[in-house]
Amino acid sequence: MRHDVHRARRFRLGGGAAVITGAAFGLWALLPLGSEGAATQARLSQLDERIDRTRGQIGKKKGTERALGVDIRSYSVKINRLQGRINVLESRQDRVQADLDAKQAELDRLRGELRDERARLTRLRARLKVARRGLEARLVEMYKATEPDVITVVLNSDGFADLLERTEFIRRISAQDRQVVRVVQTAKADAIRTEKRLAKLETRQEQVTEAVLARREEIREVKDGLLGTRVGLDRTKAGKQAALLKVRTDRHELEEDLAAMEKESAKIQAKLQGVQPGNAGSLPAGAIKRGSGSLIWPANGSVSSGFGPRWGRLHAGIDMPLPEGTPLRAAASGKTVIAGWVSGYGNYTCIQHTASMSTCYGHQSRLGTSVGASVKQGQVMGYSGNTGNSTGPHLHFEVRINGTPVNPLGYL
Repeated sequence: MRHDVHRARRFRLGGGAAVITGAAFGLWALLPLGSEGAATQARLSQLDERIDRTRGQIGKKKGTERALGVDIRSYSVKINRLQGRINVLESRQDRVQADLDAKQAELDRLRGELRDERARLTRLRARLKVARRGLEARLVEMYKATEPDVITVVLNSDGFADLLERTEFIRRISAQDRQVVRVVQTAKADAIRTEKRLAKLETRQEQVTEAVLARREEIREVKDGLLGTRVGLDRTKAGKQAALLKVRTDRHELEEDLAAMEKESAKIQAKLQGVQPGNAGSLPAGAIKRGSGSLIWPANGSVSSGFGPRWGRLHAGIDMPLPEGTPLRAAASGKTVIAGWVSGYGNYTCIQHTASMSTCYGHQSRLGTSVGASVKQGQVMGYSGNTGNSTGPHLHFEVRINGTPVNPLGYL
């Protein structure tokens, strides 16, 4: 009971249907159906429509999955490339950081030199001040000693600095006085040189500091930009992956619904024909069904699944829902080359008709021929069933040319 409730819930989730052929409707018309039979037939028709819609939905989901898969792979490539650029930038950042460390060491050295030069300049200025006082005192003494020649030179000079440059003044003063003058001159020259050197050091310090800050800011901006782009790509990829997971989950649910509906469809068809599953081999063979091709139909029934791509792989034949035990006819005369269990096909028979053409019959409940046996067209060579990878009693019918599956409808 719980299984039936669950299955009913699935039927409400989605739909789909096997293609109902005119021959199938003709077969139902021959059955003695009352009101219950008509209701069952209507239910089968509705169920087949749901099966068809569900198959279409599954196909769309698969297309969406493929598109999302392509997008995710594309974003993965972009993210990997971007990460490569980030790795290169981080290596560059390491090298620049080493350079910054060297520049910082240079800055520290320059600051030390600046401190030393400032202290030296302070000392030189103090020495110059002392020397000037001494020279001033000596000039006063010379004036009091009434040395007119020296006084004349002093009075004719243009300031103290000019006085120190006058050779006549230097020549006339004593050796002691000349020593004082040289001290003053040396102190003044040292002070000027130190001031110039100090100015250069301060300029160099500003230049190095600006270069360090500029390079650091440049790398930070580029790296932040790349990291921001990568975060955006990661988010987009994560969104695509979430969407893919949802679509895949929905597809799996639809496939489960489809399998349940196909099984239910087979049961309904068995009910319409008055046969319950499990009575293999108890059904009449029925009339031979012919189409416009060279082969006859292996059984009277509808086609629930055609030839072509299905669930990500090739569906190599057509599926015909049939009550279990429905006799199957050889589509043409030939020799049995395969008769036995074959992987997902379950009980499987292949008949070689010509050098290039063969037909194969899968999911049989039991076989009606053996390898090497000859069969005639229309001869019963097996019985429909639900063996192998099957969701309900049906016949999987194939036509192969040189071993390659082709669409059977082109030969029936």
